[in-house]
Amino acid sequence: MKIICIGRNYADHATELNNPLPKTPLFFLKPDSAILKNGAPFFIPEHSDEIHHEIELIVKINRIGKHIEPKFAHKYYNEIGIGIDFTARDVQEECKQKGWPWEIAKAFDGSALIGKYYKKDLFSNPQELNFSLEKNEKLVQSGNSNQMIFDFNTIISYVSRFFTLKIGDVIFTGTPAGVSRVQRGDTLVGYLEGRESLKTKIC
Repeated sequence: MKIICIGRNYADHATELNNPLPKTPLFFLKPDSAILKNGAPFFIPEHSDEIHHEIELIVKINRIGKHIEPKFAHKYYNEIGIGIDFTARDVQEECKQKGWPWEIAKAFDGSALIGKYYKKDLFSNPQELNFSLEKNEKLVQSGNSNQMIFDFNTIISYVSRFFTLKIGDVIFTGTPAGVSRVQRGDTLVGYLEGRESLKTKIC
């Protein structure tokens, strides 16, 4: 399976990191070893002193597809959830400054926390989904899928131009503003439409 992550898909997040808005979806990959199951603790890796949380809506691909037209993209997923893209921000900035690839900042083991999935039909409109993240019972991030620069169908169609999508692939669709550093002892809890959908302890 592939974990496909969309970058800069919320204008407020791009602004908080002083990044320009993209004209087409930006994406990168994480290996399957990056998956962290819901409820498992997240261990801060030794190679970073500044790990940030990024809460995101995620979709799971349910059929094989290549060069998918946007009007048919909705047929390629039937489950929606939330996840956290853990990012080694200090390492990422160093890599950017030196012009290096930055997989070590985004794709390290345990960097993709995946919460509960819900059937798409449970929601009246997938483009109007509220989601949020609390850190130590304090709201730190909140967003709605209607704020995405590129919606689910656009993302699926665009990514399928370059990679064949396969059953079980997961797409992280970008994070809203409010990303911040996590520290040992923190507890993160994510919500999708008011439902507690993921939880982890930082160790």
